[in-house]
Amino acid sequence: MREAMFWNPCPDGRVACTLCALDCKIARGRRGACGVRVNVEGKLFTLVYGRLVARHVDPIEKKPLFHFFPGSLSYSIATVGCNFRCLHCQNYEISQQPKEKGVICADTGNGAEAGGENPEVLCLSLREAGARIPGEDVSPEEVVQAALRSGCTSIAYTYTEPTIFFEFAYDTARLAHSRGLRNVFVTNGYIGKEALEAIAPYLDAANIDLKGFRESAHKQMTGARVGPVMENIRRYKSLGIWVEVTTLVIPGHNDSDEELRQIAEFLVSVDRDIPWHVTQFYPTYRLLDRPRTPVPRLRRARQIGLEAGLHNVYEGNVPGEGGENTFCHQCQSLLIQRYGFTLLANRVVGGRCPDCGTALPGVWQAAA
Repeated sequence: MREAMFWNPCPDGRVACTLCALDCKIARGRRGACGVRVNVEGKLFTLVYGRLVARHVDPIEKKPLFHFFPGSLSYSIATVGCNFRCLHCQNYEISQQPKEKGVICADTGNGAEAGGENPEVLCLSLREAGARIPGEDVSPEEVVQAALRSGCTSIAYTYTEPTIFFEFAYDTARLAHSRGLRNVFVTNGYIGKEALEAIAPYLDAANIDLKGFRESAHKQMTGARVGPVMENIRRYKSLGIWVEVTTLVIPGHNDSDEELRQIAEFLVSVDRDIPWHVTQFYPTYRLLDRPRTPVPRLRRARQIGLEAGLHNVYEGNVPGEGGENTFCHQCQSLLIQRYGFTLLANRVVGGRCPDCGTALPGVWQAAA
């Protein structure tokens, strides 16, 4: 346990956490909505610093990032916890562990949820909490060394939500940059402005989930508002961080032509060079009553994005579909051919189309 960043004391003994847009006001002995930040005698502490529950070597395409050093490897890490409560979370066993299993915390029983009026969580005794946090203790130095040994180009803070283990991500990202590694966030986009600006000099790319466009539907699915996510997509771009956006297309939730068009038009208003990944939903966690997204619906989503003016739209979770390949937006030449997370061919040379010379949006390996 160590003192957290981005909080302010309140006169009544609570602390105001400003790490993310939930803006939790946390009473003494209680946790924020993420379940991993606790008020101890009027100070805010993180319980998951260096307590990694997952670390793997992944292809960068798994994030997914298709325009950021394609074909490279990314050392991917996570702790338990998340500030969202997504009904369809594919990593719910670690992201929702505090809520589902009581491993880190237990609900107050007052109905508090992410985005609620009083998103506080009852704290176990600190000794008991420390003993029950799953994972292994790992230092930033150990993460960086493991990434280098594994031949990785980057470190990805992923699987759950990097914002909630910000302190460890920040220390690791600074060290990684000094050793020539890049840093990647795979995020729900709910980070606070001050925190994002602090880590921006060390953050090279992000894939941000934009789970819908309608406020009510987004809050129903995640427990949080969509407005801060959209604001942060703009903010990431303004800070010079390479951004790609993912929308999980869920039947009966966000798969209408109208909503998909609204998302695409919003992204165009930010930057038409943002790659948009429209990915296939499959039933999981608490959303078991919806079918898999039909492939024709994904094709339609991709078409809507391209018609709106986006240069690159990809179909995800459907290996073998042509919609996972990269084409030159100028001459339509096939540049990168993929099968799932595997690169079959890459014709990009120094960030340009070899046929027409058009510069391609992204971060590419330098030409030999």
